[in-house]
Amino acid sequence: MRFPTLPLVSPLVFLALGGCTTHIPVRSQIEIDAPLERVYSTLIEFERYPAWNPYHIRVAGSPEPGAKLKVTVHRPDGKTVEVPAVHVLRLRENAELTWGGGIKGVFYGEHVFELKKLAANRTLLIHNEDFKGLFVGFADLPAEALTTGYERMNRALKNHLEAG
Repeated sequence: MRFPTLPLVSPLVFLALGGCTTHIPVRSQIEIDAPLERVYSTLIEFERYPAWNPYHIRVAGSPEPGAKLKVTVHRPDGKTVEVPAVHVLRLRENAELTWGGGIKGVFYGEHVFELKKLAANRTLLIHNEDFKGLFVGFADLPAEALTTGYERMNRALKNHLEAG
């Protein structure tokens, strides 16, 4: 008896079709009593992060689309992590700063700071990240610790801007 042969599916085709990928979403937001322009200018002043940001303790690089960044985070679980292969993906003045990188389908992350004007002196910061890919499930990415870290950063930004 002869069995039919089945074509082997390339791992890249498998990934492109969304097979067995993991998604870790991190979601947070906060309302800040400060003008949108001031919130945005603070977010793109990477060199000043150590003075107010308890989570992103170092961001080196230029806030320009395509620029390579060196990001160091201090997670609430006590770990300090250097984030590899990060680039500015999107920069829309007074609206969005997105950095991230990796290999789509394998391990990819996008860290988004989105701003919405609520009133003349009130801004909503939507601070999210999505990790996706085949190997995301194997990474040390505890969603609860990351969410807590983002919330701490949000509160620190709010306190920094509202204090003057």
